[in-house]
Amino acid sequence: MADSAVLPIEFLEEIKDRGLLESSCPQDQVLSHPSIGVFLTHCGWNSTIESISSGVSLICWPFFAELQANCQYACVEWGIGVEVNKGVKRQEIEAIINDMLEGEKGKELKDKALEWKKKAAEATDIEGSSWKRFDAFLEKHLLSRE
Repeated sequence: MADSAVLPIEFLEEIKDRGLLESSCPQDQVLSHPSIGVFLTHCGWNSTIESISSGVSLICWPFFAELQANCQYACVEWGIGVEVNKGVKRQEIEAIINDMLEGEKGKELKDKALEWKKKAAEATDIEGSSWKRFDAFLEKHLLSRE
């Protein structure tokens, strides 16, 4: 495991009333908190699924591998995210965040994210589609061993 970055005490003092830095946290619990309005993510699959399950819209910043495909699904297929440009600057991120939190596009993405949250909950609930498929999978493979 790599060592954590060491930040100057002055930086921590400067942000103490505005932010919190932790080396690790339960991301699904953070995303489920009602104060979370949007999630800036690299679009890893776990982060994407946790966002959907929490009804949080995404600012997608994929780097490589399957991250671009996950971003494509979030932004185009599911309508819950917006992708940032490759050479994005701080002011652009600020504008995107403001639009996502206060603009019409952000409201549309949030509404869609809440729809997907509901679909995810229904699918994984007892007798939901995922529950039934997993149950059928277990039944098939447990019966095939007997």
